[in-house]
Amino acid sequence: MRIKDWPAKERPREKLLQNGPASLSDAELLAVFLRTGIVGKSALDVARELLSDFGSLTRILSATFDDFCRRDGLGPGKYVQFQAVLELARRYMGERLAESDALTNSDLTRDYLRARMGDYQQEVFACLYLNNQHRVVAMEELFRGTIDGAAVYPREVVRRCLHNNAAAVIFAHNHPSGLAEPSQADIAITNRLKLALNTIDVRVLDHVVVGRLEVVSFAERGLL
Repeated sequence: MRIKDWPAKERPREKLLQNGPASLSDAELLAVFLRTGIVGKSALDVARELLSDFGSLTRILSATFDDFCRRDGLGPGKYVQFQAVLELARRYMGERLAESDALTNSDLTRDYLRARMGDYQQEVFACLYLNNQHRVVAMEELFRGTIDGAAVYPREVVRRCLHNNAAAVIFAHNHPSGLAEPSQADIAITNRLKLALNTIDVRVLDHVVVGRLEVVSFAERGLL
């Protein structure tokens, strides 16, 4: 049976309008996005199969182009749409973060960093530059490395902090392995950066390690 032939209260779109998007399951949200199914399968059937095949919504959204397009019901057009939705979400969170206090709204900071960096296949080191009110002035991805690590140069970090007139900074980097646990190397470079930035009176407020599903805060771990 096609979704449009279901009782109105059971259709994902009508359910969303009546009860809000949080009331929908992952499969129902995917079905709304897919809009149509394929021969013999409704959009919800296709969505359920995708979730079963990939294992989670996160894995669908982070799939490579080739892996995504080889599934029934998907293709380049849907891939482009998914990427556009993800980028809209990142920019939305980035705008919200710029309007708020990055310290008092630490959950938003983590969500933004996870959305932006969680799916990178190589290690990337980034800086959030903050003003005296702890609002984000800019974010820059400064160093890129292999899957094992990125070379981080304190002199360049100091130069970029001066360029952005930062009063404070939050560091962030991802672990392509998916595990967010800080390494001894992460702790060592953070200490080196703190010493370098002390010379120009820029405070290091946090260093966030981004995994695929979680983030770890140096400040919360007492590592700063």
